[in-house]
Amino acid sequence: ASPMVFISFRFALAALILLPFVKIIFKNSHLKELKGGLILGLIYFLGFALQTVGLNYTTATKSGFITGTFVIFTPVFQIFIEKKMPTRANIIGAGLVVLGLIFLSSNGESLFDIFNELGSNFNIGDFFTLLCAFFFALYLVYVDIISKKFDYMPLTFIQISITAVGGIIAATVLGAFSIEPVKLIVTSNLVWAILYTSILATIVTTIIQTKYQKVVTPTKAGIIFSFEPIFAATLAFFMLKESISSFGVVGCIFIFAGLLVTELLDKNKG
Repeated sequence: ASPMVFISFRFALAALILLPFVKIIFKNSHLKELKGGLILGLIYFLGFALQTVGLNYTTATKSGFITGTFVIFTPVFQIFIEKKMPTRANIIGAGLVVLGLIFLSSNGESLFDIFNELGSNFNIGDFFTLLCAFFFALYLVYVDIISKKFDYMPLTFIQISITAVGGIIAATVLGAFSIEPVKLIVTSNLVWAILYTSILATIVTTIIQTKYQKVVTPTKAGIIFSFEPIFAATLAFFMLKESISSFGVVGCIFIFAGLLVTELLDKNKG
């Protein structure tokens, strides 16, 4: 399936799974909760959509690195939107994560190849991916704000539904303009992938994030989310037998150190 079609199915199925429980979910809800969910859903969808469109014009390596820069934008949005300064531990942790991303994005020969590639060939796909990083950072900040005011389950259902509707519209528009042809070949692997991402990577993770992210700062949440490439590399190593370069290992160590430093310094401060 083409990426946007996959996103549409992933979030549509997640919304359908939650649909039978909609009366329970919205039992004590009010209009302001709907507005909060709409804001989160729109920001969340734009992040996914821009990343997907960007991948049509850039490489996976550049996309991964640029998307990871949301860890830089998050403390900036936290300062200007929430008027909340990140802790020194958060800043150090974010710096270590960025350093880790540089190592992970290198080709194993030259550490700064990713910057040479970006500097000499920054294209429209890279720009869309940069906007995606902005929206993912913005999402972390608004989850922090909105989840403190409203119940997490209505917010979860609304943002998943908005992303599903947005995905269907985007897939149709991108297909009509031949930017990303609508493609769907049903296989057992595709079915399992949609089921897995709908239930675990969408419903479960969105519930957990919307309910519990408010107990940490958006910047710290961003550092935690930076573990995604480590999990991906580890799974690829054990399940797909893919090799990890020495630079990749160093990158993983820096990202892990970023979280460790943040946790230990914050704990000592407390």
